[in-house]
Amino acid sequence: MEVGDDGVDRLVEDSKDLQQQSKALDKLTDHVEDRQLDLSRVQEAMASIAASSEADWNAMRMREKELAAVKINAADVDIIANELELDKKVAERTLREHKGDAVAAIRHLLR
Repeated sequence: MEVGDDGVDRLVEDSKDLQQQSKALDKLTDHVEDRQLDLSRVQEAMASIAASSEADWNAMRMREKELAAVKINAADVDIIANELELDKKVAERTLREHKGDAVAAIRHLLR
């Protein structure tokens, strides 16, 4: 009877070893799959950021074109810059943002 018990013990030990090896292999493959998923998520996020950045850049360029098309009076730029002690570029930009309306531009600057 002892001989049979020894064989059963070996089978139980072998079975436990196989289970442990199987668990270790599952953990390893899960880790590899997780890394692949993480990599694809990173790539998707990077693509999304790049697309968003490009859209922002295009919107900014369009806004600058719109502002450049606004006609302003050079005398208004000089008056705003001198009276409010601003750089002429700031005065011009503010005038363009307010479609050349000097009163609206000054009110905005005085806020």
